[in-house]
Amino acid sequence: MFRMSEMFTFRSKMPASAEDVYRFHAEPDALERLTPPWEKARVVARTGGIEELGSRVTLRVSVGPLTQDWIAEHAECEPGRMFRDKMVSGPFRRWEHTHVFEAESKNSSWLEDRVEFEMPLGWIGKLLGGGYTRRRLKRMFAWRHKMTSEILAARKNEGKDQDGRGED
Repeated sequence: MFRMSEMFTFRSKMPASAEDVYRFHAEPDALERLTPPWEKARVVARTGGIEELGSRVTLRVSVGPLTQDWIAEHAECEPGRMFRDKMVSGPFRRWEHTHVFEAESKNSSWLEDRVEFEMPLGWIGKLLGGGYTRRRLKRMFAWRHKMTSEILAARKNEGKDQDGRGED
């Protein structure tokens, strides 16, 4: 049977607690900081944050000559553990993005992004654009996870003194 919905998952180990990784994602400018420079997307409107269910972010995205607004709504949140946003309108038939923060130890965790999506135009859209979309997602989330890891590692190092010990 031909499934229309697809699931993409990207998972990386982070050099910080699950709570710290979550808090970074909850910062007002996190989306801008995690948008790769090659992606033609910018935030044009925002109401609330990830912990405010029903709050929205509007992105203006361009692919080739086409530009479209993408509106995502924060639909679920368990502070320190996960949050989910769903596309209200945009380029896909369906888009649901779940961000999961899984503790490993006091100073490390796993960040997992799960995206369930359906291409527009049904099976034709999946056939023509599914592979391209998966490749773009893999590249984008590899970059996002690398940036998250680097930012959190730098913050961790800023909190240490010259001897490498944490400040008391």
